[in-house]
Amino acid sequence: ELPGWSTSTVGITDFDRLPDAARGYLRRLEEVLEIPVDMVSTGPDRDENIILRHPFG
Repeated sequence: ELPGWSTSTVGITDFDRLPDAARGYLRRLEEVLEIPVDMVSTGPDRDENIILRHPFG
């Protein structure tokens, strides 16, 4: 079981600004699924994303 977080992540565009638990959740997904997380959406707008690895090169 993973801890949750109560801080809003809407509009965050920098991985390091995510709550610790959110970063841990993403890293755990990578471990369990055995694939990298390339991008995370943090809101409905096109620029509300965190690019961890550019998915197209």
